Amino acid sequence: MSDTAQLSDALKKKLDTPVFITVATIQPDGSPQLSPVWVKRDGNDVLFSTTVDRRKTRNLRRDPRVTVQVQPFDEPYTYAEIRGRATVTEEGGQELIDELSLKYTGKPYAEFNPAAGQDAARVVVRVTPDKVVGRL
Repeated sequence: MSDTAQLSDALKKKLDTPVFITVATIQPDGSPQLSPVWVKRDGNDVLFSTTVDRRKTRNLRRDPRVTVQVQPFDEPYTYAEIRGRATVTEEGGQELIDELSLKYTGKPYAEFNPAAGQDAARVVVRVTPDKVVGRL
């Protein structure tokens, strides 16, 4: 594994806004699997929330290699690709989805998604960047 890559100040600033990211994981057959998700930044790490039963969670537990693409809808020719490794933990999962829901919708997650009580347990996925490329 290579040294941790640094995010640019412009990329950090963009990740701190309600920008969507696309997460690419590797399926068991080697094909890519993509998911748009909400995001939070913690230093140079990128965090997102999902549930224990989702395909991306199973993919990352099997193979932690991941790519995150940031492409702001209002700046379509600007993007960043963050390649790295993910760790998955259930600790803080519910707190993260609540924080992200407030960031993106202005509402607690249970209010934004009333069916959330039926979801499987939430996890925190932390992506530590190995390489960052792009124009952001």
